[in-house]
Amino acid sequence: MTFRTTRARLCASTAALITVGVASGAFAQDPTEDYLGEIVLGEGKRAVQTDTAIPVTVVDQDEIEDRQAGTIAELIDTVPGVTLVNGTTAAGSGINIRGYGANSTYGTDGKVLVQIDGATKGSEELYRIGSQLYTDPFLYREIEVLRGTVGSFEYGSGVFGGVVRLETIDARDLTRGELGFVGRQTLDFSTNGNGLASSTTLAWQPDEQFEVLFNYTRRQLGVRTDGDGNQINPDAGDIDDPSGLLKARYTFGAGNDQFVEFSYTKTQQEQFDVPYDQFGTTPFGNVDRYIENEVATLRYNYNPGDVAWLNVTAELLYSDELVESEAINGPNALLDADNRYRTTTFRVKNEALFSTGAIDHELRTGIEFIQRERSDATAGSAPGGTKDALAFYAVDEMQIGDRWTITPALRYENQTITQDPLNGNAKYDKDALMGGVSARYAFGNGWAVFGSASYTENLPIIDDLDDAVFIGQSEQGRSYEIGVAYDSVDVFRSGDSLAFKVNYYNDHLTDLTTYVGRPATETVTAVDREGIELEAAYAMENGYYIDANAHISKGTAYRENSLTAPVGDWYQNPQDNLRLTLGRKFSDELDLSWEVEAAKRYDEGGTVSPGFGVHNLRATYVPQNGVLEGSTIRFGVENLFDKTYQPRLSTRNATGRTFKVTLSTTF
Repeated sequence: MTFRTTRARLCASTAALITVGVASGAFAQDPTEDYLGEIVLGEGKRAVQTDTAIPVTVVDQDEIEDRQAGTIAELIDTVPGVTLVNGTTAAGSGINIRGYGANSTYGTDGKVLVQIDGATKGSEELYRIGSQLYTDPFLYREIEVLRGTVGSFEYGSGVFGGVVRLETIDARDLTRGELGFVGRQTLDFSTNGNGLASSTTLAWQPDEQFEVLFNYTRRQLGVRTDGDGNQINPDAGDIDDPSGLLKARYTFGAGNDQFVEFSYTKTQQEQFDVPYDQFGTTPFGNVDRYIENEVATLRYNYNPGDVAWLNVTAELLYSDELVESEAINGPNALLDADNRYRTTTFRVKNEALFSTGAIDHELRTGIEFIQRERSDATAGSAPGGTKDALAFYAVDEMQIGDRWTITPALRYENQTITQDPLNGNAKYDKDALMGGVSARYAFGNGWAVFGSASYTENLPIIDDLDDAVFIGQSEQGRSYEIGVAYDSVDVFRSGDSLAFKVNYYNDHLTDLTTYVGRPATETVTAVDREGIELEAAYAMENGYYIDANAHISKGTAYRENSLTAPVGDWYQNPQDNLRLTLGRKFSDELDLSWEVEAAKRYDEGGTVSPGFGVHNLRATYVPQNGVLEGSTIRFGVENLFDKTYQPRLSTRNATGRTFKVTLSTTF
């Protein structure tokens, strides 16, 4: 499919999706901000990142609160290219980006990278269990989603789908830099499943050098129902998830040019007599399950204001993910398997600003030492072992005059996988050099064009220890992107603002080892995917705003690396979809919005996923004076018309109509 035909499909699909959404009577969602340079145009739900060639979306704290989401996955499902696999609970949900990531067999396929405060999370191929992103939205101030490969080299290798980066809340988010003590209490209620969440945050800043924050969140949720009133996964039982965050920062040195920061998060979950298969596709039997997720980070930064080439950060990061299972009806090798990942990372990175003639550089370099330990889960379902990796990266963002920005990036990674001593003493070494380049040209009138080319390798994983071929084989991916962006003010009338970004991508993956036997009768070793992503925001001076994003794509799978023998359509192809938000803000006090999510019918290769349209209503009231000053009241209705539908890639129906109320006060 050429770029011209893809663009034509975008126009046709957008019109069709709007028709589906309005005619079906149902509704959706939205998010953003930025990491590589922030442009905030208008006053809608999300800002479009028009000043970078990287396809990036940022969900800021205002939007995290506005979304009233119960899981991290639900916070990012309106980012173009992001599809959820059973997004209602953390344990059974997964994140899929551009057709890679979670699927009905694994909570992830290793091609979507997740980081919390810089610490890498997630399993490699954890069988029939969700994404392992067990944590609560109340703990976070910002979520950044980088789609595709080109912006990933600072964070890891093998990123074919994208990167999800989460940053926890800081004390200064509450204190606003003022000395003293600030607290925030939030209560969240939802009707579908009788959900209840309580979040208590305490922040203290005794002086300008020291700040500390503590958060405790507890979320309870019963069994939800779909639009027909049928229970969704009734055997899973109730969810009771406590989460906590402790974070402190001490600033010191000449001109406060240094700081030391520590953060620790922990989330727990217990389930009793629930199916081992969290996707609900195969009746293996029931288990008692205990899940624990911990992240600890220690960070030091030195940034002397008079030395532009020095802004160095040293980080020690630790992640511990534990899933314990115990079979209900006696011993069972699969059901009794405990899965545990412990990842330790030491990273030193620097950001240097300098000029060479007419070129201004922002050079980001780093070195990482990574050790991942996977406990042996018995029965060969999840072989244990250790992966030791050493990585270097360099990303040079070069500004040439006022028009050109060219950013080459390189990453070298070497790893050694060592078998668990219980099973042997085999060792396997592998390394790879990967990288890419992006370019952006700004015309000076609000318009810009951009493009990129990148190559990455997904090095062998611990899961491949039992396969003599796969343990020595890297998965390889090449990606090309091209797009156009526009941002300006006073476009149609005085005081308005318009920003949009359209991005076309074309991926080719080869030497794949992840998808053996999927589909069941085939071995998929190569995949071609292409698509278009659209983000747009328009706002007027009187408070009205429109936010929109869309994603259309297609993909083809091949066997034995033969591009002349396609298996058929890629079984993880998402539905084409459109999300639209219409709203109005009445100063800083009241925000009312209506959202629609529309998905086009998918019927490629004999697989049918019906189209749907779902509608949501949201209202946020922030009193500016009186006894309620300092409080926020949020009201939402999701799936307004109680539609029954099952998004493509999910194994269960989505949640029916849900009323949500959130009360928050700062003291």
